Amino acid sequence: MANWWAVREREVAVLTPNSTCGDHYPLHPGVQRIRFDWSIPRTRVHIPAQYVRQQSMIRRAVLDYKPGVVISFIDRTNIRMLLALAGSGIPVIVSERIDPRYHDIGCYWSFVRRMLYPFSHTLVVQTDPVAAWAYRVMSRSRVRVIPNFVREMHVQGKMAEEREPLQPVMLAVGRLDKQKGHDLLIRAFARVDAKRKGWRLVILGEGPERSNLWRLAEDLGIHDAVAMPGIVKEPAEWMHKADLFVLPSRYEGFPNALLEAMACGCAVIAADCPSGPAEIIHNGVNGLLVPREDVTALSAAMDRLMHDDELRVNLGKQAIEINSRFSRAKIMAQWDDLIESVCISPK
Repeated sequence: MANWWAVREREVAVLTPNSTCGDHYPLHPGVQRIRFDWSIPRTRVHIPAQYVRQQSMIRRAVLDYKPGVVISFIDRTNIRMLLALAGSGIPVIVSERIDPRYHDIGCYWSFVRRMLYPFSHTLVVQTDPVAAWAYRVMSRSRVRVIPNFVREMHVQGKMAEEREPLQPVMLAVGRLDKQKGHDLLIRAFARVDAKRKGWRLVILGEGPERSNLWRLAEDLGIHDAVAMPGIVKEPAEWMHKADLFVLPSRYEGFPNALLEAMACGCAVIAADCPSGPAEIIHNGVNGLLVPREDVTALSAAMDRLMHDDELRVNLGKQAIEINSRFSRAKIMAQWDDLIESVCISPK
């Protein structure tokens, strides 16, 4: 988003609590980068003073930049931003990037979110189901539904019949935690006996469940057919080579990994979890939806596509239309419209 505005000669800055060495994607040279030291309190005694210091740093950084509008992403960051800018007169747009009905941030943070979100100018969510939650937090007129766009990837997708006849690959991408449901995928992979059929399962990402997932693969006797390379620079290179992409999540926001896999021409299977996949996939047309946390249904869908080359190719061809439906130009036009309305008549 920042790069989009920078290319169009809009003045834009990105504020982060870390250095540029942790960046995964490059920022346009026209984007100003503002960072501050967000150190973790050493003991409980240090916590109150440290939080006050953090809020002061945020407020000072934003006021020095003098923005016309601030866009904040992700629940706890949104709360901190609203607290830091209280009374400043700067309109704040907050955006939820995951389904808050299922993503537990704790009783305290949930309570503070409900208290503070009405002080934002606009609450942006990504799907209509999450908007229904948002309407209970603030008035409908101040809630906007804006999905993610498909980023422009350097690797161009190609159809399955054009790929080299190597060992077929089933791919998943996402943080290695319980939410993403990779344990369900590993169980389904074992159930369809994919290892014996020559398939390989690759899971990209990193997280706290790595050791548990690896142990599960070993217990099921498929560890030599499973690879977890960690975080990679360009997931699209793997999507380009994959024969099948699977999103087994227990819940989502609006999954970028699914969008990108479809943009690369992958045949996809996704759990019909709350928020996201059902807004992206037309079941049986450009992908397959299965009930969430249903290993039997997931394994059946996997087995179906593993054995039906023609269906995989057709689903992949239809999936590419996602590049048009969720293009960056279309989605950023919605953001531009919102920002224009904020600047004309701030709350």
